[in-house]
Amino acid sequence: MTTFATPGAGQQSTLTPRLIELAHALFEAEQTAPVSRFRTPEEMCRAIELAIPEKGSSPERVMDLLEDVALATPRTASRRFFNQLFAGRHDIASAAEIVAVLLNSSMYTYKAAGPHVLIEKELGEHMGRKVGYDDGEGIFTPGGSLSNFAGIMIARNEFNERCQQDGHDGSWLTLYSSELDHYSIAKNLAMLGLGRRSLRKVATDERGRMRADALRDAIKRDIEEGAKPFCINATCGTTVLGAYDPLDEIADVAEEFGVWFHVDGAFGGSTALSAKHRDHLKGSERSDSFTWDAHKMMGVPLSCSVILTKDKGLLRKHFSESASYLFQSDEDELNHGVKSMQCGRRNDCLKLWAAWQHLGDEGYARKIDRLYDLARSFAERVKKDPRCTLSKEPESVNVCFEVTGKPSDLICETLRQQQKSLVGFGIVDGRRVIRAAFVNADVDEADLDDFFDNLVEVAMTLPDGDNAL
Repeated sequence: MTTFATPGAGQQSTLTPRLIELAHALFEAEQTAPVSRFRTPEEMCRAIELAIPEKGSSPERVMDLLEDVALATPRTASRRFFNQLFAGRHDIASAAEIVAVLLNSSMYTYKAAGPHVLIEKELGEHMGRKVGYDDGEGIFTPGGSLSNFAGIMIARNEFNERCQQDGHDGSWLTLYSSELDHYSIAKNLAMLGLGRRSLRKVATDERGRMRADALRDAIKRDIEEGAKPFCINATCGTTVLGAYDPLDEIADVAEEFGVWFHVDGAFGGSTALSAKHRDHLKGSERSDSFTWDAHKMMGVPLSCSVILTKDKGLLRKHFSESASYLFQSDEDELNHGVKSMQCGRRNDCLKLWAAWQHLGDEGYARKIDRLYDLARSFAERVKKDPRCTLSKEPESVNVCFEVTGKPSDLICETLRQQQKSLVGFGIVDGRRVIRAAFVNADVDEADLDDFFDNLVEVAMTLPDGDNAL
């Protein structure tokens, strides 16, 4: 008979040994088969019992199903995974994530979450100082898209102070962002009711960075036509090239026109931790809000994103709502529900805090430098091989390239199906290119050799193809 009782004092859950076995099976699979077996969705449905049963199953049976699911999932912690802007596994952070799940605390009040509220406050202020916000604050969100949403919403409300109470007055608001920005910017404008047409895509230079002169021209043109510019979004770490918009130059434009300046540093914000590379973020202290995803270059489990504001009080100003049944004790500074888009909110701060406790600022600096070094080392392999063409010198930890005359998308798909590696493709200057993201600091030079050799070997077996769009 299935029971739902919590073990009493001195007792151990009977599922604990089985959970450890599952973890060991996954760790072993990551070593022996770094890329999980390729299955079509139809094959996956046949391989795993996914349908919800009428009668419940035993805990043992469910644990078996969980192991089936775990072993069939793409292995993001393996050293053959270069597909996304997150990869690898930080053991301490993963342990803290498990602790957070067991505690099952919600982050809306000090009464409910205790020390975790203080941890979140400490992290928000510490990260703020790293980007130049000496008296700022931050709050964790479900991901970079919603951190950007928060920044854009604050910008809109600061532009029109009646918006929160009365709603949007119908005026023609415009937001300016790189033509290579993240898709969440347009999506957020749609969700805010401002419309995708309020987005102005600004031209980029040969390195993929927003051109400040084109930005200034676009704002001037819109003002002449009756629009009301309310926000500029700069991207630090574009999705494909990893490019950084010139923040100082953009800040000059924002100040010239009195426009809110938000930085989408979801990917590249972690560069603030590196003395060697933080010049990419020069001028960040002049922005008004900043998105930073720790689940990317900092390597903590998904999701772990923070929206930072330069001035304290802005989060409460734009997200607070009265709820006497919830906020019953302690001052608002300790009741983070008044600063968040959410009420019930999972504890995403503990895993980052634990990882930072382990590595410290110095350890994280070395980690970020390591990622840059890996990308440059791989780019040198590409440049030295006459069969390959480097699309551009890497701006950060992404390397974009082609195997000359071979279709990039088919190379990536064949590597996946043959269980050699996971890597994706993107568009650069009208061409379909392979984009390798180096965000796992555990990767070594031998891993780079294996990845590159396998990739070129697979490419040579494929028919010729034109990557031009």
